Amino acid sequence: MNKILLLLLLAGLAAGCGQEDPNSPSALRKALFKQMLKESEKLSGMLRGRLTFNEMEFAHGASHLAELSGAPWQHFPPPESQEKSSNARQAVWQQQARFAELARTLEMAADQLQQASAQKPLSKEALSAPMQRVELACKACHQEFRRF
Repeated sequence: MNKILLLLLLAGLAAGCGQEDPNSPSALRKALFKQMLKESEKLSGMLRGRLTFNEMEFAHGASHLAELSGAPWQHFPPPESQEKSSNARQAVWQQQARFAELARTLEMAADQLQQASAQKPLSKEALSAPMQRVELACKACHQEFRRF
């Protein structure tokens, strides 16, 4: 009985060792990126007809996305730390100017989407181009700086 309890305890400890600290820079930025993805997918879904288009929800979502778009960058540690457990390529630290440029492009695209969503009445046609710029900004950064 004691051996079984000891084995269960050791298995539990081993399982817990692989978990990421929720307050680590990597976990914080992952959480922010997940929020951005969720918001972006909702907005995109409304524009593409997968979800019912709701002006108020869209404007709120665009505002939230613009707010989130500036948040993850502070959670990329300085180059000397170069995290080992990250989906980011080493280029994030080696090409910081380019990384910052793409981050700003996303922030500007999200701000433009928010501004477009403030023009009432909202139309899917007027929001499609700003939403596409947000999606392209995300894709560009992922292509250069994210491991898949």
